[in-house]
Amino acid sequence: MDKVLIQELRVKGILGVNDGERDTLGEIAVNVTLFTEPRPAVRPDVMDGCVDYSKVAKDIRLLVKARRRFTVEALAQDIADLCLSRENVWRVTVKVEKPGDVSEDRSVGVEIERQR
Repeated sequence: MDKVLIQELRVKGILGVNDGERDTLGEIAVNVTLFTEPRPAVRPDVMDGCVDYSKVAKDIRLLVKARRRFTVEALAQDIADLCLSRENVWRVTVKVEKPGDVSEDRSVGVEIERQR
């Protein structure tokens, strides 16, 4: 399988269980690996069958802003479902982190892998 990478996507959203997290937009970091069918070697520069990564990234941003999840696990699952709804995506790895949630220079988060 081929991989399409979306890395270090930063979005402001509501994520968490504490009062401050429910009232204030916080930074959320998203990394996604989309697994697709291999591209035919004879047609490497044709758009047919390609995953539009800019559209996927835009849709992830909209989803994160719209959802007000309590857990990073739930948000990661939402993103995985969104990605797997794409015609040519067969498997996805989603990593969602909350930078600075534990301390100034660390992040906490989860990474999940899902497939059709």
